[in-house]
Amino acid sequence: MWENRSYGGYYGNRFFVKVPVDRIGVLIGEKGSVKEQIEKAAGVILTVDSNTGAVVIEPATPNTNPENLMKARDIVRAIAIGFSPERAFRLLGEDQILTVIDLKDIIGHSHHITRIKSRIIGEKGKTRKILEETTGTFINIGDTTIGIIGDYEQTEVARQAISMLIEGKPHSAVYSFLERAARTLKRRRWESLWR
Repeated sequence: MWENRSYGGYYGNRFFVKVPVDRIGVLIGEKGSVKEQIEKAAGVILTVDSNTGAVVIEPATPNTNPENLMKARDIVRAIAIGFSPERAFRLLGEDQILTVIDLKDIIGHSHHITRIKSRIIGEKGKTRKILEETTGTFINIGDTTIGIIGDYEQTEVARQAISMLIEGKPHSAVYSFLERAARTLKRRRWESLWR
């Protein structure tokens, strides 16, 4: 959600993000360290309401790059859905994005969500580990959301694999898909180095 705001003739924007109250401490960090790091890295100001979980992200100066504002928003969203700040800070990278899958929108019933999450995590976390290692992404499985951090191609492959698991495809089919996709990604990156 955008809101125009005037800075003495300059126009900037700000984002509003709702963070679960139990994640506010993680967002702020010890003695405000995480909040401060986001503000410094992205050139923004975070205003956090610890009681409601409302977070306002606005430019620190009229010259703040709008892209940095969006990166700060995505870092806050990533922490809100369960990523550690260290993993969320990967979003500061130029080509890094956050993709969020809302299981409530896809599945609906809570007992199905638990079953689906178990399929994505796998026995002793095996499936999630394979997803992360094969695609080079970070994956967080929250109560009703799945977050993926990586570059566009990486997150798209991870999203497709997770969608296959949600649809009930066998793990072996998903692992085969991941192997093929990983080879394709590797080949594309290798080719791009020689262009």
